[in-house]
Amino acid sequence: MTSENHTTVKVDTSMVMSPTGSATQGSPVSPSTSKPMPELPDELVQAGWSKCWSKRENRPYWFNRFTNQSLWEMPVLGQHDVISDPLGLNAAPAEGTGDAGVGNGQRKRRLSEETAQGGPNSFKRSKVSHYNFNAVKLYKRDNFHASLPIIYWDLDVQTNAVIRERPPANHLPPHPEMELQRAQLTTKLRQHYHELCYQREGIEPPRESFNRWLLERKVLDKGPDPLLPSECDPIISPSMFREVMNDIPIRLSRIKYKEEARKLLFKYAEAAKKMIDSRNATPDSRKVVKWNAEDTMNWLRRDHSASKEDYMERLEHLRKQCGPHVAAVAKDSVEGICTKIYHISAEYVRRIHQAHQTLLKDCNVSDPEAADVQDRLVYCYPIRLALPSPAQPRVELHFENDIACLRYKGEMVKVNRSYFTKLELLYRYSSIDDPRFEKFLSRVWCLIKRYLVMFGAGVNEGTGLQGALPVPVFEALNKQFGVTFECFASPLNSYFKQFCSAFPDTDGFFGSRGPFLNFSPASGSFEANPPFSEELMDAMVTHFEKLLEKSSEPLSFIIFVPEWRDPLTPALHRMETSAFRRHQMSVPAFEHEYRSGSQHICKKEEMYYKAVHGTVVIFLQNAAGFAKWEPTPERIQELLAAYQVSRRALGSPGPSSAPTTLSPASAGGSGDKDSIAAKTAPERSASLDTSPARQDNSSSSNPVEKTTPPSETASV
Repeated sequence: MTSENHTTVKVDTSMVMSPTGSATQGSPVSPSTSKPMPELPDELVQAGWSKCWSKRENRPYWFNRFTNQSLWEMPVLGQHDVISDPLGLNAAPAEGTGDAGVGNGQRKRRLSEETAQGGPNSFKRSKVSHYNFNAVKLYKRDNFHASLPIIYWDLDVQTNAVIRERPPANHLPPHPEMELQRAQLTTKLRQHYHELCYQREGIEPPRESFNRWLLERKVLDKGPDPLLPSECDPIISPSMFREVMNDIPIRLSRIKYKEEARKLLFKYAEAAKKMIDSRNATPDSRKVVKWNAEDTMNWLRRDHSASKEDYMERLEHLRKQCGPHVAAVAKDSVEGICTKIYHISAEYVRRIHQAHQTLLKDCNVSDPEAADVQDRLVYCYPIRLALPSPAQPRVELHFENDIACLRYKGEMVKVNRSYFTKLELLYRYSSIDDPRFEKFLSRVWCLIKRYLVMFGAGVNEGTGLQGALPVPVFEALNKQFGVTFECFASPLNSYFKQFCSAFPDTDGFFGSRGPFLNFSPASGSFEANPPFSEELMDAMVTHFEKLLEKSSEPLSFIIFVPEWRDPLTPALHRMETSAFRRHQMSVPAFEHEYRSGSQHICKKEEMYYKAVHGTVVIFLQNAAGFAKWEPTPERIQELLAAYQVSRRALGSPGPSSAPTTLSPASAGGSGDKDSIAAKTAPERSASLDTSPARQDNSSSSNPVEKTTPPSETASV
């Protein structure tokens, strides 16, 4: 499949799913016009239907004031969508039908949406929801297909990931009231961080540093809250400390012109001198910093013919001379910022947990009996919660063009129609406690609100946490290497319906297997594109090596990480020297692309952006995994071909959600690399590691096997 045609739909006209998960099949049979017109049931009245009279046709019709839909025949709850199926060929037969050829199956020509009846969280079905979004397989972009919604996932792919059966998780079930309180407190915590940086150091918080602090803390955190840390050792975050220190005395940005370099050099010298004068520095430190700062200012006054390179060279010299002394006087203050933010977070977690326990107690939700778990291997299944969900409040839903808007107590979250339908499909596959979709809207609201809070409120802030690989790359990974599982994703940006994500309490209802560091597969082929937190990536490598060493079954991990070599990150160094490394390749900067982290809400033309950094692709496999999914030159070439930038017009390089760059699936930025310019990409599209395989990797490759596992509890 070409990259231009990867975002299409495989329409299944023989099966249409209803809101409750039932399926309707066959041609509809309309009521006979000779029978008396029945009265309108109360359910239809509540759904917005009313009986009207057509003066032009001189006969009655039914009109929905919510969706502006008009029907000649009395509507049936859950019937077909007039946009995707205007002739009603796939609708369910109505009760009391007569001969199919006698009834009037025509409709008034008005664009509308179908409505569905449910509980307090019932929702109007979007007009795209009756397409089969499970797969994306159209090969021709004719006029009809061009009008279909664009899809970026394939939910038909079955998993080959095998795990040991595990008990339900002890997380508290999500509730909109608690999610609203968590959002408010997290916003206050961000404000505290901003104020502390400005008051104590006179700087703005480093971009995305709070988001990376959340990622780094959750690697260590043993507290009860899924988002905010409360039980970490050490208390001082290395990530936050490093990023704040890098911006002291001023933030160093990329320089394009000579005048900018001159101003930046002057500001740095002035800020370093001011800081050393106002802090409790040693006489030697004060002397060194003041002498270098004054010497730099005198040089700037004398020399007006220096080039940009001269200014940058002088700035680097000044940083080397003054940096250690400035860092020494700022160390205690920055540690105080990290400690203060952590203790405020722990207090907020205590409040949220106490309020959540009170809410569950008021709803008569008690601890269930321990689940009976057998010691057996099963295909991986979504994480389950031990506690039953309390009654959910009403969440309102309406549509604004192609945007689904969900509102709870005045707080609105938005998601594209197609992604709303994706969440509906994932919910149908994964949720086992809500067959009537009565809690669907409240759980969608909690899910989207959680990720919005984690992202932050800044422009393009946090989008790097959700960046994703292009669809052709996923297709190549699945076809060539049997990949069926994403180690770092979310219900919003996942390509497969089986994945690991950050929040098991909200994401488990939509297919998540929980956080990857708590997920221990025995076999399978996996794609890993972690958030760009150095501490998280290092913990990921440790987890990979433990799994590969422990398992004798086929196990393969294909990892996509940024090519950060100045300085070299510990995670990249460990993977390149790992005993399980079977192959490595690099894709240069600006020669490949990623999907936006805000793909669930952004415009279609903003979906893709070029990567401003190189990407390293590393294959970690045990012996059995290498024998089954060997990265042969032919397979690698197929993967590289899928990775090339397609011909569609791309915008400017993607938002920099961390140290300078954004990147692959469910990934976020980096800390201290904002001042490092992207490296020049080599001429070829990718460089291959052609070193011979190790002795234990000499097995011949087997063709990729497609595994169709049974139900989630079936034994292997």
